[in-house]
Amino acid sequence: MIIWLNGTFGAGKTSTANELLPLVPDARYFDPEQVGYLLQTVSGLPPVGDFQHWTPWRHLVVETAAQLLDYVGGVLVMPQTVLVDEYWREIHEGLGKAGIPVRHFVLHTDRDTLTRRINAAESGISQWRLDHLTAYEEAFPWLSRAGEVVDTTHVTPSETAKTIAGLTTAG
Repeated sequence: MIIWLNGTFGAGKTSTANELLPLVPDARYFDPEQVGYLLQTVSGLPPVGDFQHWTPWRHLVVETAAQLLDYVGGVLVMPQTVLVDEYWREIHEGLGKAGIPVRHFVLHTDRDTLTRRINAAESGISQWRLDHLTAYEEAFPWLSRAGEVVDTTHVTPSETAKTIAGLTTAG
């Protein structure tokens, strides 16, 4: 199984993922962003503003996840913002064809809280994250249909992880 943590940049996906690992039996962390970094080393690819625009990124994320699960089994916890509906459908359908169930969670909070969190983080990419809040808000209608929304406004990543673990390990 895959537990995919989606949501805007700075929503706490990585922190939640790290808190989730000890709560879910046989869970492993896999960051799909690393696939993008790999592709950035390939010369001659067309320039894009986001590596998710490269079709190979989406296909390689699916194939890498499938290969990892075939090799080690268990659960992959994958924190990655995907704000393009077509890209999400492509990834989700690819994982489905590989026989991999996906629990898709959207970590959500309001703009003011996100802005406060992003500004509080000591990061050289704070402005970049702030610049993507509108894209997240525009994507939220389809995201809320495609995933299970978890409101993180007044909870810590640890509490968020406990909620998600309860939802994925129940029954």
